[in-house]
This record gives sequence, C-alpha cells and structure tokens, in this order.
Amino acid sequence: MSVVPILQYHSVAENPPEWAAPLTVRPDRFDEQLEHLAHAQMSVVPLRRLVSAIRGGPPLPPRAMVLTFDEGFADFYWTVAPMLAARELPATLFVVTGAIHPPGGRPSGSRLPPAMMLNWRQVAGLDAYGIEIGGHSRTHPALDTVSGRTLRSEIEGCKRDLEDALGHEVTSYAYPLGYHGPTVRRAVRQAGWDSACATSDALATTSDDPLRLCRLTVRHDTPISLYDAWIHGRSARLGPPPESLSTWAWRLLRRTHGPGH
Repeated sequence: MSVVPILQYHSVAENPPEWAAPLTVRPDRFDEQLEHLAHAQMSVVPLRRLVSAIRGGPPLPPRAMVLTFDEGFADFYWTVAPMLAARELPATLFVVTGAIHPPGGRPSGSRLPPAMMLNWRQVAGLDAYGIEIGGHSRTHPALDTVSGRTLRSEIEGCKRDLEDALGHEVTSYAYPLGYHGPTVRRAVRQAGWDSACATSDALATTSDDPLRLCRLTVRHDTPISLYDAWIHGRSARLGPPPESLSTWAWRLLRRTHGPGH
C-alpha cells in the first residue's frame, strides 16, 4: 500500500467573494506551494493514474500525489492553468455544470453563491490542453440528502453535460461538499463514473475504494508546515473513516433542512 496525498483546492485569487474566501488561496501562496512541491521532489500524477494503480495497473512513482480543484472558478483558466503549465503539472478540475456559462447565455443555475465562473469554451480549452475535467454535480447539493430523479440528474445528468460539451467520456467525479453514502456511491457507479473524490481531510492510499477517495483541503490559512506534512504523508489519518451512527444521524438531520446543507 502506498500513501498518495490528494490536495483539494477551490479558488486561487486575490479578491474572492466573501463566501469563497476561507477556501481561496492567494496566487503568491499557490506559487509558493508549487515551488515547495518541486523542492520536495514530489511526483504529481493525474488522478486517473492513481485510480489505475488502485485497480491493479502500473505502480506509481515514489512520492506520488494528486492536485484537484473544485467548482469551476474562472481563475482556474487565467491564473491556475498557466502556473501548472509552467511546471508541467497535471491536475483534475471538477466542475458544477449548472454554474458554467454557455456561449452568449446564462448558466442553467446552481446552489453556489455568485462568483466568476468558467464558460464552456474555457472548459473545452482546458480539456484540450490536458487538464482532466471531472464532474461535481449539476447544482452542488449535498447528494446524501436527495434521491430519485434529483439524484440521477446530479450524477448522470452532470456526466451527460460534460460528455456532450467535450465530445468524449469523462470518468472522475467529486461529491459536492464531500457528502456521500452507500446510495450515492451506488448511483455514481451505475452512472459510469470510474472514481469519486470526497473530502475527509485524510490521506488517500492505493488500497482505497476508488469511489471513496479522500482529499486534503488547502485553505487560505493552511500553514506551509502542515502542507509539507501532508505531502509527505503525515499529520492526517489514512483512508476514509467508517460510517458511524453519528454520520447517519447527521445525514438525517441535514435531510430535514433540504439538499443544500
């Protein structure tokens, strides 16, 4: 078993909207973090390569790790992608398809508060360049609080949106807000997604369930000492936690307050 940190970013910007500020990393801090990866001689690999290794494919290189970005903020196109390209680093971008702007029109809508988001032309351009585009639902609900047609739309519909726009299969999914459960994971698998990322602030390993991949959330105030510990496989538990009675109780409570919680 190998430990493979999967880092979860959101926005990289100087002046994010207030709601996104806690999960936004300044560009200079992001550049510092990328430099830190280089000095540590980390091997940043595509998410699909990790999934392949979990499923018995070729082994990963030493000090392997994965970079992921959630939501589909416009700064990924203007700020993040050039910084990754300068270092030839792969990444996966999980987009909320209802928040992406179509040519000359308005997005279909999501539960995310207002922010500058990507348009479909930019998403296609990133895909053509080599950034893996993954699904992050259509509207960003807590998936373990919805069911039936709504759940299928958020999982299957998101996949159709992306494949129609990009012209090829997409295989990587990320649970909005990190919430999932057996029913959600079954729906993700049946929809044809090959992997799915949660949050959990835990270290992923090559022994994990590909539909329960843990990530470590990089926040605006994540100290470089903790960042260093994470990429070296320290200061976080291994793998997803077991689903306890308290997990089920918390899920039931959130269902009573609607799918956005």
